[in-house]
Amino acid sequence: MQPINRLTATAAPLPLPNIDTDQIIPKQFLKRIERTGYGEVLFYDWRRIQEGPEAGKEDPRFVLNRPEYKGVEILIAEKNFGCGSSREHAAWAIRQFGFRAVIAPTFADIFYSNAGKNGIVLARLTEAEVETLMARSTANPGHLITLDLQAQTVTDDEGFAAHFDIDPFRKYCLLNGLDDIGLTLRHEADLDRYEHAHTREYWMSPKACA
Repeated sequence: MQPINRLTATAAPLPLPNIDTDQIIPKQFLKRIERTGYGEVLFYDWRRIQEGPEAGKEDPRFVLNRPEYKGVEILIAEKNFGCGSSREHAAWAIRQFGFRAVIAPTFADIFYSNAGKNGIVLARLTEAEVETLMARSTANPGHLITLDLQAQTVTDDEGFAAHFDIDPFRKYCLLNGLDDIGLTLRHEADLDRYEHAHTREYWMSPKACA
């Protein structure tokens, strides 16, 4: 997992509450056995025209299809982002699209956990603070936001400044690029010693051969 501390980037505004995981990554893509390629189908139904002769083509009105928002690394949404089913694919899709952070007033609990395990910083700000950033990124797609994980702040070059809370353990993991596997591998030497001792005691001893 890639470590993250200070991120300065443009943001995609998505002014909708209660964006659930089926909107983030529709259920038909959960049948895939790979853990890659999900960025291409992020917000699949919203990114494509649903009816008429142009059905299936990219909808130029959707924010992520607009050229001025190409390369964004921050997503701004309204309250209760990531609600719905617990699919980790939602976090995979967001990260693989290129987002490093999501700013919203509230997040669904399971999505909050899944996002952190996939290197995504979730910054909970007040509704008024989110509205300010949303308006600025809508009016100016080049609007730069700086998220400082160590300081737990979100700022911009127009005087905006806000603080967000984060669990200390999740913060430590994000700063050091540690997912569940990475956390386990920190104890690799101890695990190896235990395995060797276990092998000697139970598979190489006279009792084991009896």
